[in-house]
Parts: sequence; C-alpha cells; structure tokens
Amino acid sequence: VAVASRFFAVGAVVPWARADVGAVATQAFANTSFGPRTLELLESGASPEQIVDILTQHDDHPERRQFGIVAADGRSATYTGYGCNSWAGGRSGKNYACQGNILAGEQVVMAMESAFLNTGGTLADRLFAALLAAEANGGDVRGKQSAALIVVKAGAGYGGYTDRAIDIRVDDHSEPFVELGRLLNLAQLNYAWNDAWTLFSQGKGREALPYMEKAAGIGSNNPEVLYDLAVIRLAAGKSDEALSALASALKLNPKLKKQALVDDDLSALRTQPQFMKLMGRE
Repeated sequence: VAVASRFFAVGAVVPWARADVGAVATQAFANTSFGPRTLELLESGASPEQIVDILTQHDDHPERRQFGIVAADGRSATYTGYGCNSWAGGRSGKNYACQGNILAGEQVVMAMESAFLNTGGTLADRLFAALLAAEANGGDVRGKQSAALIVVKAGAGYGGYTDRAIDIRVDDHSEPFVELGRLLNLAQLNYAWNDAWTLFSQGKGREALPYMEKAAGIGSNNPEVLYDLAVIRLAAGKSDEALSALASALKLNPKLKKQALVDDDLSALRTQPQFMKLMGRE
C-alpha cells in the first residue's frame, strides 16, 4: 500500500496489509476499523466485492467512505461513496486498486494506474512510481504533507519475525515525496541486508551473497554494509573479494579495525598478509 495526502500522518490511518492475505487502504472520512476487518474477512475467504458490501451495509455513513482492497490472489475492488469530496473515484484490476478524493481530477487516478502497471522493478518501486505519477498530474488539490508505503511478505521483517518487508512513513514534511523516496532507498538497502544476514545466519553464505551484493550496491558509502559484505563474501569462498570489501569499509570507518581483529566471521582472513596490512600490523 502506498498513500500520500495533505493530512498529518496519513500512514497511521490509511494502509493495512497482511502477508498472504491482502491489503486495504481506508480513505476519505476513513473508518479505520475497515482495515483489520477487511483483513479478517479476506482471511476467512470473502472476496473483495463481498467485503465492500459487508462493510458498507454495516456502516453509519457509507456515503463518506472510500477504500480499496486487493486480495493475495490478485482479486480487487474499489469503493467511493457519493459523499466523498470531489474529485473522488478509483480504478481496480488484477493485483491493484487505486483511488483518491479531493483530487485535481480523474487524470490523477488514471496516472496512478498507468504508472503502477507500466513501471518495472520491485513492488515498492511500482507503488512509489504510482504516487509520483499522481502528484505530477495534480494530486491532492490542497497540497502535500505526508506519505507512507508498506510492503508485506511472510517472514520478511527484521530477523524473520514479522511480515513487514518495508514499512516507512513521512508524517509531516514540506517535500513528503522526496523524503519518502530517500527512506525507500534505505528500506530497500536494509531489506536486502536483512535477507543476506538471515541466510548467512543459517550457514548459507553462497545463497546470502547476491542479497548482500545488492545491499552494497545501494549503500556503497555505508561502512557497516561493506564490512558485512566482506564477511559474507568470505563465507561464500571469495577471500580476495572479501579483503577488497573490508578495505573499503575500513577506509570509510577505521574504527572497524578493532572489530575485524576479533570477529570470528573474519578469522579465515587473519593468516593473510593483506589482512594484517589492513590492520596496520605488517
């Protein structure tokens, strides 16, 4: 789910998602109970269209609500009550639902849909592209203030304990799209880094390496990322490449030398002259 609005902390209200279940965005004069209720109904087997009927039939002001639902299997639905502030409306298709209110016009939603469908990369990339396209086509007529983006995947959270692969928010900012983009870059770095370290912790150095290389490609100026790249390259049997990554890490942060000297994950390098040279102990 990705959202932006001229509203404080929109990420605390609109986006809801659960891995292998689905996602929902609760908008306009939002009934936030629609979030958890939708996820429960999806998990019980109800279709997005059925959920729209259930929620609107049991709500005091359905005319003021707007929401979009996407099930894990790609089924979707969007609903806009007749009392939502103009322009308001939405579009949906397999794997997506996009909607908005107080927009510059229908072109905003059309741009969101087109950007999501035609952008490559990760799901997060496509969601962010949809937000940028909406803003470029007029967006919220009141302006901009906050934005949020979440992506869920079973076991993708920190340490594999949650489903929050990416969970970022900009609650109040003069340039929320720029700030969300900065956070997304960091989130994608940390997502790859977390995947790498999870695999490494399971003794799967070779499997971990592509994820760590991706993280290092994003965070090429982050000494801790480069240090862990050295560790995982070594675990994958690439000692020369590990030394190169370690040299880059130490150049950026010489204080990491103390850690490298006692780190069991680098013990296989300590017999190499190049390692001792990096430590200043030739």
